[in-house]
Amino acid sequence: MSIKAVIFDLDGTLIDTEKLYRKYWPAALAHFGYDLSDERALKLRSLGRPFAPAQFQAWFGEDFDYAKVRAYRKELFEAHIAEHGVEAKPGVRELTDRLAEMGITVAIATATDPERTRRYLALAGLQGIFRTVISATMVSQGKPAPDIYRYACEQLGLEPRECLAVEDAPNGVRSAYAAGCRVVMIPDQTEPDEELLPMLYAKADSLTEIAGIVARDA
Repeated sequence: MSIKAVIFDLDGTLIDTEKLYRKYWPAALAHFGYDLSDERALKLRSLGRPFAPAQFQAWFGEDFDYAKVRAYRKELFEAHIAEHGVEAKPGVRELTDRLAEMGITVAIATATDPERTRRYLALAGLQGIFRTVISATMVSQGKPAPDIYRYACEQLGLEPRECLAVEDAPNGVRSAYAAGCRVVMIPDQTEPDEELLPMLYAKADSLTEIAGIVARDA
């Protein structure tokens, strides 16, 4: 079955923002008197509801106020964006242009809410490229549950096996794999471990390799 669409994660895959979550989650927690190790911060990548609140409560107790800490983390994150902007990952435009030439649909499936997704894409110069933008706010459960990728495939009118998911983080890989998509991982903060490797259709070093992977199965 040939690939008809490529569905991209946003943070860490299309834009260079995953590292900011790794920085500002610990900073926000420290503000409220909690300590978050880097190992734990990495586990939060692409972790959606209800899994993220549950994870924090498992670490810090049932009284942990996830909403309050998350709101402060968003303040720190947005202050950084206001000062430094949003940088697209190398090769995004070239890749999406090439996929368009090949007749491949491009979409986004992200844990980021729709308003911020649109704003970040605009800041990175990537607005108007993606046919469909699916946010975890549109489904019952975020990543690593398969909901977001299943919904994205439905919106595209395609079977999951016709879609190539491009992810940078473990929770995103698990989500796309569970939905039945073919998954390419472009590691951003960490390499895939023994659990993730069997889930991968391919591993790439950068976005520049994606068109070749799609063409291989055209």
